[in-house]
Amino acid sequence: MTISSGRLTTSDGNTLAYDQVEGTPPGVVFLHGLNSTRHGNKANALADYCAKRGYGFLTFDMFGHGDSSGQFVEGGPSRWRDDTVAVLDKLTTGRQILVGSSMGGWVMLLAALARPERIAGLIGIAAAPDFTDEMMASVLSAAQKDQLARDGIIDLESPYDDKPMRIGQHLIADGRRNTLLTKPIPLACPVRLLHGQRDDSVPWQRSMMVAERLTSDDVDVILVKDGDHRLSRDRDLVLICNALDLLIARVKT
Repeated sequence: MTISSGRLTTSDGNTLAYDQVEGTPPGVVFLHGLNSTRHGNKANALADYCAKRGYGFLTFDMFGHGDSSGQFVEGGPSRWRDDTVAVLDKLTTGRQILVGSSMGGWVMLLAALARPERIAGLIGIAAAPDFTDEMMASVLSAAQKDQLARDGIIDLESPYDDKPMRIGQHLIADGRRNTLLTKPIPLACPVRLLHGQRDDSVPWQRSMMVAERLTSDDVDVILVKDGDHRLSRDRDLVLICNALDLLIARVKT
């Protein structure tokens, strides 16, 4: 598998680090989760899948993540959506399948709404639209809310990292500007939503809500009874790649 790496300069002078496998459409673009990077197990499995079948693949670190520039506390759904649109516009050709993990599932939907003509299909893995309010701000203690209001930032313990995750007011406010689940989500492409029912970060019912809000009739929800939030076990990765295989067959007909 030949992977080329590079940096894309955005309109404001920041840079996005990316890895790309050349291939034919439909291409696949993987969007990582909050405080994660492009180097996870799911990205690697999808890159290998696409390389073996001749499909294009691209993954990148969003603003404030991994090897890309910017401060994490200054990021938010609007910025990460714009990153994804820039990647679609400048680094890919033809229609693409977006695969979004957790926060990346929110960004996936926002980017698809911004570029519907470029999207062949969507795969959400524990997709977490609107999580900043319903699964973050709403569970803060009174003392944490006071600290956030006073200092503009707060450190939250992460189950996936030894270091706390620093969250700023900007993320909460920008999340509220990008809520999706209070109204229909006007996307017509096929969508597959995978979710572990032992996910203790994003309840599996969130994927059911996304399915209900999407206007597309071609939406499937796949629940993994013993699956956790990451869905990164070997059999989870096989399930994700199988879902992609079936979706590619669907969009090529």
